[in-house]
Amino acid sequence: MQAAKPRIPLSLVTGFLGSGKTTLLTQVARRYHDRRLVYLINEFAPADVDGRILDVDRDTLVTVAGGSIFCQCKVTEFMGRLKQIHERSSVSTEPIEGVVIEASGIADPKVFGQLLEETRFDQIFQLCLVLAVVDPGTFGKLRHTLPNITAQIEAADRVLINKTDLFSPAAITETRNELRAINPAIVVTETQYGRFDFDIFTPALPRHLIGQYAGCADPNYAVMELAYTRPMDIERLRSELSALQNNIYRIKGFVPATKGYAYIDATPSGVNVRTMPKIQIEPVLVFIVPPEHTPTAATLRTRIARGDFDL
Repeated sequence: MQAAKPRIPLSLVTGFLGSGKTTLLTQVARRYHDRRLVYLINEFAPADVDGRILDVDRDTLVTVAGGSIFCQCKVTEFMGRLKQIHERSSVSTEPIEGVVIEASGIADPKVFGQLLEETRFDQIFQLCLVLAVVDPGTFGKLRHTLPNITAQIEAADRVLINKTDLFSPAAITETRNELRAINPAIVVTETQYGRFDFDIFTPALPRHLIGQYAGCADPNYAVMELAYTRPMDIERLRSELSALQNNIYRIKGFVPATKGYAYIDATPSGVNVRTMPKIQIEPVLVFIVPPEHTPTAATLRTRIARGDFDL
């Protein structure tokens, strides 16, 4: 009798918008540089921004954009991507050694184990670690109003309290206590820049969580985009975004600058800007905001579109 093929290890990374999931994946790529991994990036917005800043070979990167992989509108596409990964590995002389999934920041991952069982993908992929990334600047403020944030901690085996260099010891302790209150069994690690020192492909104990597939539209979030091609005054834009920090969940994307492009990443914890000589998609800004602040975000979008921040 032919021995069954070993299952492909699979780890899931969750965390709210701007917590540092893609930064963590950069650390994963460095740590496992000698292993054949595939990265599946899930973007809530239609534009694939995070996948474009992850420094890995394009043939190891798979994206699902325009909604959560655990919502009714995207789950079929998600399963199709996993099937393609398996088929590619099955015919290769160098099979895939692991899959890392970055779920969108609004995802409720409690349904994932159930999803693998229902589709029989649990016979192909071995769900290992479910790892949540937390930003102390937003976690305590938002978890009581956005249920997906709590669900991410309930589903996790481990959590990284990220960006600890930006917050006081008291804030870190408060975050740790809140995490323990939600999931007493969770393993908590404090870090900066998504660094970690454990194996993300260590099989975790079965949790048997039960979740629900999300609807196609989440009333807790408003999303808009803006494509832009003229060079912008990045410092003026940074200042404007800083003034809006408390009214947004995240504004991110690529915009033309004096030389090359700038990657913009604005969250309630701060505004980060990184220069890039070139990009692989058209310049675009993605706005994800609370619905009640849609008019504020729309006003900024209009101002950018009419050239208020042009050089």
